[in-house]
Amino acid sequence: MSERDTLERSLTAHVGRAMARLKEAAPEPLAASDRMPALETLAIASDFAIDTLVRQPALFDSLDASVVTVPELPEDAAADWPALLRRWRARNSTRLVWRDVQGLDDVDATLAGASRIADQALQAGVQALVGPLEKAHGLVRNPDGQVQSLVVFGLGKLGGHELNFSSDVDLVYAFPEHGVSDGARPLDAEAWFTRLGQRLAQLLGDVTGDGFCHRVDLRLRPFGSSGRLALSFGAMEQYYQREGRDWERYAWIKARPVAGDLAAGQRLLDTLRPFVYRRYLDYSALDGLREMKALISAEVQRRELAEDLKLGPGGIREVEFLVQALQLIRAGREPPLRGRSLLPALAALAEAGHVKPATAERLASAYRYLRRLENRVQMLADQQVHALPDDPLLRHRIARGLGYPGERELLVELDGHRGVVAEEFAGLLEARRRRRAPEGSLVTYWRALPDGGDAAVLAAVGFENAPAQDANLRDFARTPAVRSLSPRGRQRLDNVVPELLAAAARSQAPDAALPRGLTLLQAITRRTSYLALLDEQPAALARLVDVTARSALLSDRLAAHPLLLDELLDTRAAGPVPDADEILDVVSEASSRLPPGDVEAGLNTLNELRQAIGFRLALATMGLRLPPVQAASRLAALAEALLAVLLRLAEDDMARQHGRVPGAGLAVLGYGSLGGRELGFGSDLDLVFLHDAPPDASSDGDRPLDANRYFGRLAQRLVSLLGTVTGAGKLYEVDVRLRPDGAQGMLVSSLESFSDYQRQRAWTWERQALVRARPMAGAPAVREAFDRIRRDTLQARRDPDELRTDVLKMRRRMRNELDRSNAARFDLKQGEGGLVDLEFLLQALVLLHAGEHPSLCEPRDTPGLLQAAAAAGLLPAESLQPLLDAHALMVDMGLDCTLDQRPRLVPPDEPLAAARAVIRDACRACGFNFSATDGPG
Repeated sequence: MSERDTLERSLTAHVGRAMARLKEAAPEPLAASDRMPALETLAIASDFAIDTLVRQPALFDSLDASVVTVPELPEDAAADWPALLRRWRARNSTRLVWRDVQGLDDVDATLAGASRIADQALQAGVQALVGPLEKAHGLVRNPDGQVQSLVVFGLGKLGGHELNFSSDVDLVYAFPEHGVSDGARPLDAEAWFTRLGQRLAQLLGDVTGDGFCHRVDLRLRPFGSSGRLALSFGAMEQYYQREGRDWERYAWIKARPVAGDLAAGQRLLDTLRPFVYRRYLDYSALDGLREMKALISAEVQRRELAEDLKLGPGGIREVEFLVQALQLIRAGREPPLRGRSLLPALAALAEAGHVKPATAERLASAYRYLRRLENRVQMLADQQVHALPDDPLLRHRIARGLGYPGERELLVELDGHRGVVAEEFAGLLEARRRRRAPEGSLVTYWRALPDGGDAAVLAAVGFENAPAQDANLRDFARTPAVRSLSPRGRQRLDNVVPELLAAAARSQAPDAALPRGLTLLQAITRRTSYLALLDEQPAALARLVDVTARSALLSDRLAAHPLLLDELLDTRAAGPVPDADEILDVVSEASSRLPPGDVEAGLNTLNELRQAIGFRLALATMGLRLPPVQAASRLAALAEALLAVLLRLAEDDMARQHGRVPGAGLAVLGYGSLGGRELGFGSDLDLVFLHDAPPDASSDGDRPLDANRYFGRLAQRLVSLLGTVTGAGKLYEVDVRLRPDGAQGMLVSSLESFSDYQRQRAWTWERQALVRARPMAGAPAVREAFDRIRRDTLQARRDPDELRTDVLKMRRRMRNELDRSNAARFDLKQGEGGLVDLEFLLQALVLLHAGEHPSLCEPRDTPGLLQAAAAAGLLPAESLQPLLDAHALMVDMGLDCTLDQRPRLVPPDEPLAAARAVIRDACRACGFNFSATDGPG
């Protein structure tokens, strides 16, 4: 007889004995019951369930129930509470076994059910135990007389609604404020809540004749087993701010209030969120993970736990660590990743692009398999075990209960799932090893600084001015920030600097990249989390060197705002570039989360967002993934979205102080490059403001203002918000000189006065400016009225000769004053045949012909205007594409100059000469010779 046959015979005998016990205990005969096969399957899977049915035969009638009943702990029967709780838990847990074995629940439902049982037990226990303490000592009140309540936090799998079938519960006790109880024998808050917490742990965890309800583990509290059992919220916050360690951040990812004052508990979680989730990509979380993994590995080896489903290689803990590490790294910036439950968090990581969908699916499948198997191991005898038992019959029972012919088939599938987990977990921890190592000479050179090292090493790898770079590196090595680094921080820096040197040497501008890179390192040296990002992620360091070699502007921004380092690694940095609609969605979502009443914090958030999106667009432009014309358009879309948010903030501020002007509103108009959707990196905003209030209107607040003053202050408030300096910089410089009558005019005009000005007094160049003007934000009625005024103005009949004379005169005056071209450099904007020549040509064509071609009034951007002019027959059809190409080339060259903080002066070459000729020829063909010396030809 084979071993499997022997095990089957033993299994049959075991089931027979179990069924005999059930038949004897059942309230009704079982022999003819249609539940016999199901009960036999239950007997294979769980001795605990069979024992519970024998002890509580009334349970036969409610095995299918999925609802966890609430435990009843009568006030006058305190001595019976332990027994009542334990029998209640046994009943509900047996239902979980039954529903799992019969396939009525998947593993997710089983874990949630076990968590609900613990929640109900804890809530009932706290509610019952408060009564006796209140009778003896009264209730705790703070100095204001408000009653204080215990908050029980569930950590670990309880917090994540993923409790094992027979797991202990990880709890932390806290209370909102200190105070004294108001009874005859008063206790201070800590003593009162400590007694309550001790009694709760005993009520649930003490082993009696009825077993236990839930084992309670309190070691995750501040200072562990040596710490006080219950702490005030203030003490908790102070501890985690000063003493909190990496493993505690992992623990608090899943934390939730499970009993007591749940609302107060959520307030504390909100306070502790910055401890758990950093505002930046936090790769320092991997240090804590490596330490925890090393400790676990040592324990596995010491206790021979390699087969442990939880702690062994490829086990449950590695899936949890992997997901939690990615959450700690990224969820500070991405709130959707902050889920407590592992599988939803894993799905969110995949949705955000941080885990490949196929990988997430394999990990989820492995996790569910491991958790179901772990539960079945625990369901056998309601024991907190995490490995298959040594007894061959028990192993055979588990395999058969899960539908396998025997243990061998189970182990084959188990090994497959563990292999998936082990491979992905190892990949997370070893990412930094998968990079090209710098030359050993660079490592030796850096570690010898500041007193040793030979500059010849730098010359050998490609730096032209090696002595200057050597001096820069020695100065950097001597800085107090470097000398005072912790051992871990110093190791990070020692990993990063040689790689920075090697990457800079390989870049297109080594002698520019290295000083800029060192400036950034100096700015972040005290923030080891940023060093960790560069150390852990080769892609981030590679992008950093590329940026420092090619862009002085972005290098400066990185040094001033290291938070932008996150963008170097963000999956979106190398992925699809957000379009205008996506930018609007991102800004809208961020604005919905601005802290109410805290303008400074709100501005900081919006500044960080602008910096991040602008940086991402710049990276995409430099990487040739986004055409410069589109980059300029999306920068304008970003400005427009932010203007709408800030105008709402300014309006709300004015409403609080002065009310609102009934039936009237303000519109913000964008002129110049903003209106034409051709904004550059670092461009200012040309703004004009209009309102539609009657002359005698006033605001309706307690401190009313007449309409002109009201909207003037509103516009001033908006301009102030745009220019307010925060920790993340300021949003935009604003230029309001294009308003009617320029600097001498009112900051805000009424629609009526604006219309009158455009009809009667506006200069030709002001009407030219209207061609690119566009409503950006504010009252729809005012925006629509402006569009009508603009259209009427552009379509008005005018003398062609007079217009040509005005346009030529203004353009030549601008060239004489602003053109910086010389024999060696061409001014892309103001030079002959440059961008402004093309803009003047298109504006003149609109003013001359919009009356007979209304379609010329629609576009504001240069490509759109070119297409409209060609469609109207005002430009030769064959010239359209060359003009579009010439415009794109000059925008591209201009953005390159801006990104490297150079004037938009470029050496002439053949493509540029051809582009200038195309623009110059088009201008002359239309009767606009913008040459500084020739006549109007």
